[in-house]
Amino acid sequence: MANKKSYNRGYVILIAAIAAFGGLLFGFDTGVISGALLLIKDDPALMINGMEQLPERTQEWIVSITVLGAAVGALGSGRITDILGRKKVLIITAFIFAVGSIGLAIAGSVTELIVWRLIIGIAIGVASYTVPLYISEVSPTHARGALVSINQLAITVGIFTSYLVDLGFANFEEGWRWMFLVGLVPSLILGIGMFFLPDTPRWLMSHKGEDRARRVLDKVGETNKEEVLQQIKTNIQKEGQQQGSLNIFTSKWVRPALIIGVGIMIFQQFVGINTIIYYSPTIFEMAGFGAESANAVYDAILPSLPIGAVNVIFTVVSIYLVDRWGRKPLLYLGLIGMVIALVALAIGFTFHGTLGGDALKWISFVSMIIYIPFFAISLGPIAWLLISEVYPTKIRGLGMSIATMVNWGANFAVANTFLSLGKATTGQMPNPAGEGMLVNPGGAFFIYAAIGILALIFVYSYIPETKGHSLEKIEEHFLAGKHPRDL
Repeated sequence: MANKKSYNRGYVILIAAIAAFGGLLFGFDTGVISGALLLIKDDPALMINGMEQLPERTQEWIVSITVLGAAVGALGSGRITDILGRKKVLIITAFIFAVGSIGLAIAGSVTELIVWRLIIGIAIGVASYTVPLYISEVSPTHARGALVSINQLAITVGIFTSYLVDLGFANFEEGWRWMFLVGLVPSLILGIGMFFLPDTPRWLMSHKGEDRARRVLDKVGETNKEEVLQQIKTNIQKEGQQQGSLNIFTSKWVRPALIIGVGIMIFQQFVGINTIIYYSPTIFEMAGFGAESANAVYDAILPSLPIGAVNVIFTVVSIYLVDRWGRKPLLYLGLIGMVIALVALAIGFTFHGTLGGDALKWISFVSMIIYIPFFAISLGPIAWLLISEVYPTKIRGLGMSIATMVNWGANFAVANTFLSLGKATTGQMPNPAGEGMLVNPGGAFFIYAAIGILALIFVYSYIPETKGHSLEKIEEHFLAGKHPRDL
């Protein structure tokens, strides 16, 4: 392992920070819909057949179509990343983000809005696995966990920024257009910045030769570069003895990595995180925020700001802890906290009729404030970190793209069914504003809590502790046919 004081800290952090703008865009373009939806659903220019408000299923599709696009992007671009390199793919992704932001801002119908949200989703899907892959392969072993977690920090900053932007344009006429257009700025920063960064040593070794890989290791200040180069060469040779990339996935030694990647991504989504990210203003509206206000949209978005801020703060905490405490202890702690918060949230909505005054408001707010930090120190960053660690070099891009596609597929399932699932399990509740009925999400939160308990069992039974192990050492462990938990 390289001396911790010897690597080029400033340069490596700069690389991670620029690449992490892909994560910021991921967070911004997934979070911005939470406030924009409150304006879109009542915009007369978007109404279908003279309706006063867009139907619930139409709202779910506007939210979730981006997630479906992300699943397509994650699956379709994995092989391209292995062929073109991590750097070029991120530049192309930045261009798609930029065009999509402009398209959303000028959309003239629900159909156009959905198409542009789909295109943005494709860019999100590519960025969601390419950014952690890129950072992981550039980073020194001892700092890899913290540096890859910068991407998760950027995602949370993007989400928090989207809440600020939503709040800032909440009272503007067609303010949702300006909310989407702000995404153009980080798109330009990512695209321009990546032009000046190198590709990763592991990809360069496979495609451009040892000298190019060595130069990048020199730039990042890796003192054990000859040892690292030899490990990379050895693993590439071993993998070369296997059949094609797709056939490698049927190999017994790769199967555990596939199970880990797919499993951790399913659980990350099925604990309901993106119901909080995508629907938090809607949930607060259900709980009664803004019910008696002339600025109802503003008042429903406002409680989302502390949730976004807490998300950022505890992601910073996770960066500090992930290479000190390890991956599994943080997963245990986070999942226990999330299950408790989800049960409280579910009970609050399910038994809202027996609560007096503003009780439901505060139960929903406090439960979500508790839920977010436990997610931010555990499944949030660690799921992405693990999929950047467990796959062998030759198929790391393809393997991560499959895991990421599964993540977005699970995300789509949650985002596209949250309102319907709540309505099917716990029905409807009176609108706190006094007009009509709203969906009661209590049953959905009970289901997410039960899945959190299953996730705890999965972590204990199958997740390896990768702290302190080089990517090559992790790969050797799987090549030897050992159980992941024994690492």
